[in-house]
Amino acid sequence: MTLLSTRRFLQIAGLSAASLLLVACGKKEPPAPAPVASAPAAAPARVYVVGTDAAYAPFESQNEKGEIVGFDIEVVQAIAAKAGIEVKFVNTPWEGIFNALAQGDRDMIVSAVTITEERKATIDFSNPYFDAQQLIAVKDNSKVSKFADLKKLKVGVQTGTTGDEAVTKLLGKTSAAIKRFESTPLALKELEAGGVDAVVADNGVIIHYVANNPGGKFKTVADKDFVPEQYGIAIKKGNTELQAKVNKGLADIKADGSYDKIFAKYFGAPPTVPAAATAAAPASAASK
Repeated sequence: MTLLSTRRFLQIAGLSAASLLLVACGKKEPPAPAPVASAPAAAPARVYVVGTDAAYAPFESQNEKGEIVGFDIEVVQAIAAKAGIEVKFVNTPWEGIFNALAQGDRDMIVSAVTITEERKATIDFSNPYFDAQQLIAVKDNSKVSKFADLKKLKVGVQTGTTGDEAVTKLLGKTSAAIKRFESTPLALKELEAGGVDAVVADNGVIIHYVANNPGGKFKTVADKDFVPEQYGIAIKKGNTELQAKVNKGLADIKADGSYDKIFAKYFGAPPTVPAAATAAAPASAASK
């Protein structure tokens, strides 16, 4: 090979090597694998808002800490545990409690609500969970022995309740002898003070108040003419899914004895006759 050819060969070889080096230096690293997308966070559990007029012991009231407690509250808590749902209780004045349900501000109402045909037109109810009846409270020296004896007396009632309607029918819609109060305990305090001669209200509330206020010197008077009533948990019209969950939970706590334990805690003994599954008070019953 001539000197010129040798130089030419070395030049070509050098250029080729440089080209290979540049290619090698310019080679990109393979891209890092894309991060695996994490699963979306689970949506928070739905909390159902339960309205209750917490001035109706022993069904619902507030303790010294301001907590809402009572028979109704424990029943719904037990139902919720069985149904696998979460509930939150909100104190709601009786006068606006059904509007709050209709507007969606409350998902349920538990407030010693009497099931009536009239209400069932706009509200769905759970199966009954408590049997109730009206009862008369008077001072222990009263001569009242039946409901008709109240015709010439001043009678206290809670506004808008079954007791209010019963007394209104007896004394007349415009009777000045009817004194209406925001709550049954207020009416009973008026009875103790002598402002009224009798109070008509649900038996559970009157029995509880009389037992816990011996200084009031009360007695109770029953009357067979009072129409039996049943309480139900009110649910917004059309929410059949929630209604089914509540009914299933109620059936479960009755089956396993939980309901009887709660009942005995507040009323001294398990109910002698369980609330019927479908019966309801007649349409004339007003509320509570």
